[in-house]
Amino acid sequence: MDTGSGVVGSTDVCIVGAGPVGLALAIGLRRLSLRVRIVDKAPTARYRVGPLVLWTRARQALDVLGVGELLRLRGVELGTVTLHARDRALGPLGTGWALPGHARPLAVQQYDVERLLREELARLGTRIEWNTEVTDVEVHEDRAEFSLRHAGGAVESTAVPWLVGCDGTASVVRDRLGIRFEDRLPSGPQVALGTAPPGRPLGLRPGLGHLFLVPRHSLLVFPLSDGGFRFFCFRDRPEPGSTATPTQDELRALVADTTGVPALRLDAAGSRPDGAPLHGRVAAKLRHGRALLVGDAAHAWAPVGGPGMNIGILGAVNLAWKLAAVQGGQADEGLLDTYDAEQRLTAVQYLRHMRFDFMEPPMPPLGHRAFAATAPTAFARRGLRPGVGLRTGAPGRGGVPGDHRGGTLSWHRPGRHRRRGPRAGDRMPDVRILVPGEGAPPGTGSSLSTVPRTVARGLHTLLGYGRWTLVLYAARAEPGVLDGLREACARFPVPIRILPVTPRDGIEAGRLGHPDVLWLVRPDGHVGLVAPVARTALLRAYLSVLAHGRPRAFRKSRRILPLRGR
Repeated sequence: MDTGSGVVGSTDVCIVGAGPVGLALAIGLRRLSLRVRIVDKAPTARYRVGPLVLWTRARQALDVLGVGELLRLRGVELGTVTLHARDRALGPLGTGWALPGHARPLAVQQYDVERLLREELARLGTRIEWNTEVTDVEVHEDRAEFSLRHAGGAVESTAVPWLVGCDGTASVVRDRLGIRFEDRLPSGPQVALGTAPPGRPLGLRPGLGHLFLVPRHSLLVFPLSDGGFRFFCFRDRPEPGSTATPTQDELRALVADTTGVPALRLDAAGSRPDGAPLHGRVAAKLRHGRALLVGDAAHAWAPVGGPGMNIGILGAVNLAWKLAAVQGGQADEGLLDTYDAEQRLTAVQYLRHMRFDFMEPPMPPLGHRAFAATAPTAFARRGLRPGVGLRTGAPGRGGVPGDHRGGTLSWHRPGRHRRRGPRAGDRMPDVRILVPGEGAPPGTGSSLSTVPRTVARGLHTLLGYGRWTLVLYAARAEPGVLDGLREACARFPVPIRILPVTPRDGIEAGRLGHPDVLWLVRPDGHVGLVAPVARTALLRAYLSVLAHGRPRAFRKSRRILPLRGR
């Protein structure tokens, strides 16, 4: 192993950590033709009882990377979640999951996610360097230098243009950069998670979840495709300030008491006692010059509902295209500051919404009796059913806050057409649009000619991770308009596809927005610019800022309030 100075030009990005977030980032960068090195201090890939659920936003992000279908085939889409109070089923919870595209979260084991992502990364020509630990990090203006300790003790000193820490809550990269966690949300309950083997002792079916409530603890259960199930048990701390984790026997007693099934067995190998409080932390900043933080290295959560994996994947997809644009000389380096601002805002929004989650945390005896007495009446009335909290899937939001409204990359200038369609910063809706299909026989006669026909497709299938997409109504795409748009886009070094579309019907047109508006869609599927079709000057100004930057163009979003350090 070379122990001398590494060559900056041999690698564009080094990723530290080969968990699901690091793997997703590596895949995104490789699809954008960057040279990637990924290292992990673990001896090899390992089985972990980690997050179970991929929420809608994360599934959409993985689709952008081209791996969403692989994961869908391995997982089970979640349906209803039934609420139980002791031995009574009170009814199904309202979930608020959106109807179009990925309507439901996907139950899939973290080790399956990691395995499939590793296989995809190998197909892209990048191997993981196991048993390789980062020790020292030093950031310079044009590179990041660091040391690696390999198996057997060999030390390598090297440098790359960009270093990304995806190495978990105890991140060495974050520690060496001197970045601390902020905004610790205190909470009394503890959470434990684990798996139970096949046999369905609860009579559960894949895709149908259950939430059991008893005084002072609750249990969320999701069946798995192999016949077993995953549980998340919430309980009050046995003693104030205690950090002791529950034992296996305590877990068995908690689950059996909550479900009312004393004979319930737990898989000791798969169960993972965890006494972590229900809190979250966000790093003070996610970028330090040529080094960046993603995933649990950037924000940490209690292991319930998979927020770490889901929000981390969103961050990886957000960062990869920006890093590729900057490294390729297509955008100003300040573009990376928008990753910092947008990702921290997403994490802080999630933390703040956690305060309003009243379904999962344990209820005191009096509160439980009142809830059990009134819930049947509430369930009987349409519109009064409680929803699953953000920790297990945000109603109508795909599991986590997903917009970048108000950020410096989100320019909303729709003119007088303000009430329809997506806003700048929103994810572009997957509107069903009409596109030319294969020719169809005219039906009768001997002519070999065909008549054109159209088919409906989702707009997302026409977007691309390696380019921006300028969407406008086909009815407004006159030659003069298209010439003006082409001239504006030609000045931008990143490819932009001009895409005139025709919504399938009036409902889809309502989802898209007013015909006199255009939408510039980022590579990650979020809307960057909303502007009148006729105002090409706004498009030119937006692209100019992306390519060349301005002193204050990429300042941090004002929506991120100061956080209290802990």
